[in-house]
Amino acid sequence: MTLPFDLGTGAALWLLAAVLGAAVIRGFSGFGFSALVVAATGLVSDPLNAVAVVLFCEVLMTLQAAKGIAGDVDWRRVWLLLAGAAVGLPIGVHGLIAIGLDASRVAISLFILVMCGVLLTGWQIPREVRGWPNAVLGFLSGIANGAAMAGLPVAAVFSAQPISPRVFRATLIAYFAILDFLSLPVLFQAGLVTRDTYVATAVAVPLLLIGNHFGGLRFGRSAPKDFRRLAIALLATLASLGLVKTVI
Repeated sequence: MTLPFDLGTGAALWLLAAVLGAAVIRGFSGFGFSALVVAATGLVSDPLNAVAVVLFCEVLMTLQAAKGIAGDVDWRRVWLLLAGAAVGLPIGVHGLIAIGLDASRVAISLFILVMCGVLLTGWQIPREVRGWPNAVLGFLSGIANGAAMAGLPVAAVFSAQPISPRVFRATLIAYFAILDFLSLPVLFQAGLVTRDTYVATAVAVPLLLIGNHFGGLRFGRSAPKDFRRLAIALLATLASLGLVKTVI
């Protein structure tokens, strides 16, 4: 049997484990799934292979979590983010395709490391940022979503503001869900959705639903900052390995 994207058995098992672990972290903290899976893919295959797969997965996980988050979503902030992302998204997708495999791997890894550094600094904004700056943030997030990593810049800025954990998590999840639907036509047009995309998504579904469920259960029992630290550490490690792989 030929595995999706011509993966070997070891590479496929590695990515299944990455999907499960990333789904737990995403269910808990509201972000990190796409970046973790794309970074893990970059170690064994072309990271662009994972972009459409993780977007399909994000949609499914959001549907799974939607019942519990609707009342906590800051919808005004979501619409402003989406307005900016709609402009930035095509730039990100076509830009990564244009620069090639090795350059894409380096760009993705460096972006992850920069965002991890921002998240780890603990920088703070004394009050919540409202209005048009959220559209600018959405534009940057849309560009990052060319590699299915829209969550990192948004999580970095949101975590610096005095936003309650429940609103933080719910707003991220709602934003990603709508952004993913906007992203899919762009990915189809760019040729990043293939038969292998559907096969890989179908195989990943049981693991991501299980991981997302248990991550959501943990959210009600622990401080979200604990899993955010774990997600940041994993992202930084995978991004560093991706850079090493490219150099070697």
